[in-house]
Order: sequence, then structure tokens, then C-alpha cells
Amino acid sequence: MSDINLIEVPKWGLSMEEGTITKWLVDEGAGFRKGDAICEVETSKITNEMEAPFDGVLRRILAKPGETLPVGAPMAVSADAGVPDAAIEDFLSTNGAPAPEPVSVKAVSPAAAVAAPAAAASPGTTGVPESLAGSTNGDVFATPHALKLATKLQVDLGKVTGTGRIGRVSVADIHTAIRAAGGTVAEPVAPQRGGAPARSTQDDSDVNATPVARRLAASLGINLHDCRATGARGRVCVADVREAERKFLPAVEPEVRETTLTAPEFETVPLDSMRKAIGRRLQASKQNSPHFRLTADLEIDALLALRKQINATVPAVKLSVNDFIVKACAAALRKVPDVNVQFDEESQAVLRYSAADISVAVALPSGLITPIVRGADTKSLADISGEVHALVTKAKTGRLKPEEFQGGTFTVSNLGMFGVREFDAIINPPQAAILAVGSGEQRPFVDDGQVIARTLLTVTLSCDHRVIDGALGATFLRELKRFVESPALMLV
Repeated sequence: MSDINLIEVPKWGLSMEEGTITKWLVDEGAGFRKGDAICEVETSKITNEMEAPFDGVLRRILAKPGETLPVGAPMAVSADAGVPDAAIEDFLSTNGAPAPEPVSVKAVSPAAAVAAPAAAASPGTTGVPESLAGSTNGDVFATPHALKLATKLQVDLGKVTGTGRIGRVSVADIHTAIRAAGGTVAEPVAPQRGGAPARSTQDDSDVNATPVARRLAASLGINLHDCRATGARGRVCVADVREAERKFLPAVEPEVRETTLTAPEFETVPLDSMRKAIGRRLQASKQNSPHFRLTADLEIDALLALRKQINATVPAVKLSVNDFIVKACAAALRKVPDVNVQFDEESQAVLRYSAADISVAVALPSGLITPIVRGADTKSLADISGEVHALVTKAKTGRLKPEEFQGGTFTVSNLGMFGVREFDAIINPPQAAILAVGSGEQRPFVDDGQVIARTLLTVTLSCDHRVIDGALGATFLRELKRFVESPALMLV
């Protein structure tokens, strides 16, 4: 048994709870060395190759591609080539995942499946109990209708108590006796009355009528004897035929075409592990963190001019506006360190950091991830630009390491490239603040009484009110505005 080992789902990062096996890189029966990539595991944030923790031979794959298992669950069995399969089966029965218990099905006897007793009569028929069955002698005092009904139902009227004058048995007494003895009485059927009066069948050729009225009556199948003669000289006119039509012919409702409403077509897309993790974290953030927001307009004409000059004169450097925003946020956090914090839910304590680790939100086809620029306050604009570019590339290929996206003290989320003027962002816990960056655009600006065009950028700071108050958030925005509008300060 000592030569048999389980290969389990690894734990990459504190927040990892489960992993999905996407691909096996080693076949059953193949050997591997410690450190070799043996499979690919997808977590809520990344897809990484799992390295073998020891030397061995892959004898049994327990988790097929696509299966999601909790951290620590067995994925495969490693054993020397000389270990028999029976020994592996014994090992799995002792250490492997337990087999699912069979679902017990409770047998139902045929008698229990039988519906209500068949002897019960249906509500539309009369059932006469045996205690009343028989024929009636001629000396029973009953109404003619009762005698007729008793003969039809074969009821002995001698067993029925009459409630009429001098004990005369009526139809109601028969029904009462049947019900009292446990039988059933059919509900009386209401007589159906004809909706249209009787129509004449006489020859109407001698009826005095106008030619138009006669043709109309013939087309409708109406006998002119059934029409009143209200026309000139006592003739039947068109109005008389129309009146007879309303009287004898039922109104024909217009044909309504039945239209079948078809349900709109849709596709059910199950949430992947990343989407589930995003939903859990952001929902918890909205529920636990009391958000408040502060908005400011930043003038970026000087920043754009400096960016253009650097990109044109410094080889291999292509700075973006977002690179300047990340650097400005890091510099502002150095000036206002009480915003460069995390909130520990368990200990209810604020963790203040000395280094400004800026998380940069990156949109992926399957969700959102926030790689971190560590120590952004100590790095140059060129270093930040290169590191952001490398992190975004790794994020989009699913090759980020856990330490490259877990943690951070502040987040920048930029939707300006999509033409969004301004928006609110949800705080990324355990951080206490996030900056939402809109697009820079030229707007009218009043300067010394003159209306001029300036390029303005709207930013919105979302803060956790448990940690950051309004004045503290406003102080951070003031410092951020100072660095953005005087970008030379970020170069010294």
C-alpha cells in the first residue's frame, strides 16, 4: 500500500474552494516525474497546469475532464507498475471517494394503486341500495310519478315512508329513502328550451313582397310567411326580412383564427466557476460594505501633452492614459495612506499598507479579473505600463498566478475606452475603495469668465463607509486631481 498515492485537487490561494479538471496531460499507465505538468485545473479565476508532487505512474484517472471537485478531493491514483489492480481497488475502497448509495425504491402493492371503490356510483346515475330493492304491491298509497319511478328503479315503495297527505309517497320521498340507505340520486337534468321559435313551412310564393325582399329571403332561407309586412301597400320589405333573420337565424360569429403563441427561443448558459465567484464576491460586497461615492472632473490636457511627448521621444515606450491614472492613484495613496487599506471582516480591523498595490480591472470573455501592480508608488510610468501590459496578456490567456491577482489595496476600473462618460463601481473586498474612470472628452469650461474647451475626465470614487469617511475620500480625490492635472509631479 505504501507504493500507492492519491493525486488530489490542489489549493491555489486562500479563496480557492473547488477546481474543474479541463484536460489530462498524462495518459493512464504513463510515468511522470516530480514537477511535470500532469493536468490542467480551472479555478474561479485562472486555468493552470498542475505539477506532479512526486514521481510515479498514473494508474487510474478518477476525475474526467469537465468534472468539478472540492479542494483536496482525489483526482487520480499513482502507483508503481508492479502494483496489481486488486491492490488499487482495495486502496480506493479505503481512501477513495465513497460510491454513491443506491436509491431505495419503496414497493407499492397493487391494491394501494387501485383508485376509490368501483362500487361507488357516478354522480350522474341513481344507485338503489339492496335494502330498498324489490317490487311494489298495489295497495301502497303513492303518487303516479312515484309509482312510475319506483317501477323504473325497482324500488319497493312499502319500504319508503310517505310524507304527503295521509302518508302518500312522493318522488321526493323515494329520493330521501335512497340517500338515507346509502344510495345516490342523479341530479335532475334541466330541460333544454329551444332558442328559436317555430318556423313556417307554407308556400310563400303568393306573399306580397318586394322583389329585393323576396331574393334576400330566398338567399337566407327565410319563409316570407314569417316576415311582418310593414312596407308600402302591405308588402314585405327588406327591413322585414332582416328582422326575421335576427329572429330565426342565430348570429354568426366571425371566424377567429387560433394563433399559437410560441415561446421565444433562448439558450441556457450555465455559469462557469469564474462567473459564480464574481457573483458571490460582489454580492457580498454590496451587502456588507456600506458604499458611498464621490465624483470629480479632472482636466487632462497637460497629461495628454506629456503622454504624446514621451511616446514620441522615448523608444519602446507607449504610455496610455490609464498608466498615468494608476501612477497618480499610487502617488495619492502615499499622500493619503488611510485610503491604502483593507478591512478584515473576521477581526473587524483595518489593515493599513505601506506599499500601494494597485489592482487593474481587466475584462475577459468569461468575466472580470484584477491583476495587481505591486508597489506602483515606487515604479516609473514606463515600468507600470510594461507590467500592466504583461499582466493583461497573462490574464487573457488564463496564465495568471494566484499571487498576481489576490490581494491589492486599491482598484482602478476604466471603461473610458468604451465611450462611457462616468459610472459607479463595486468595491473589490477586502479593499476599501475603487476608482471608476470614464472617457476623456472636450467640454465647455469657464476660465476667468471665458468659456473655453478643455479635455475633462470624470472619475467616481466608491468607498466603504466602515473604513473611509466622506472627508477622507474627498482628500484623496483632491490629491489625485493635483497629480493628474500637474503630471510632472509623477516624474519626480
